[in-house]
Amino acid sequence: MKRSPEHGLRERICLLGKSLYDRGLTHGSTGNISARLEDGRLLITPTGSSLGFLDPTDIALLEPGGRHVAGPAPTKEVLLHTAFYGVRNAPTGAVVHLHAHYSVLLSMLDDVDPDNMLPALTPYGIMQLGRVRLLPYFHPGDPAMGKAVASLPPQTSAAVLANHGPVVAAETLDKAVFAMEELEATARLAIDARGRAVTPLTHEQIAKLVEAFKIDL
Repeated sequence: MKRSPEHGLRERICLLGKSLYDRGLTHGSTGNISARLEDGRLLITPTGSSLGFLDPTDIALLEPGGRHVAGPAPTKEVLLHTAFYGVRNAPTGAVVHLHAHYSVLLSMLDDVDPDNMLPALTPYGIMQLGRVRLLPYFHPGDPAMGKAVASLPPQTSAAVLANHGPVVAAETLDKAVFAMEELEATARLAIDARGRAVTPLTHEQIAKLVEAFKIDL
């Protein structure tokens, strides 16, 4: 029996959620994933669920406007997701939000640039994420979180909520997960590099990346 695109996307959310959980990029019932269907409806992980133990039939379904229409109650951070779909000027098919260790740790350091919190240590963070903004702290589920995302520049694909965790948007679910992994890997490099005499990318090297890969910073 042929699977519907919706069922296939539900299964992909579960598979990638488990992959993130099994590798320690999220833990317990933290983190949430959403993905957009071709008709604009959203699939989103339920509140209180663990990304390591999702079931395709237990993913919440939202109308294009964000109204919950089927399945269990969506994550309390649903406004964080819907804001990202609304703000970006690039095609957005998925949003991933985690409480990943190194990204959270980096967000708590007092010398991080809130307008560009990831140092340019490798080309891949720039290529997959662009400029990563640091947003203020909001308590989980705070509607102001969505408003903060909605105020971001339209080319934004990633941000980190201070003392909370990163959120990444991309054209497809797989790309959003890969970009999230790159964000956490770069944050880990940034933490490990502290106190060491490292050489980041130069302004000229960054400019060539931006030109070669048409990156909108």
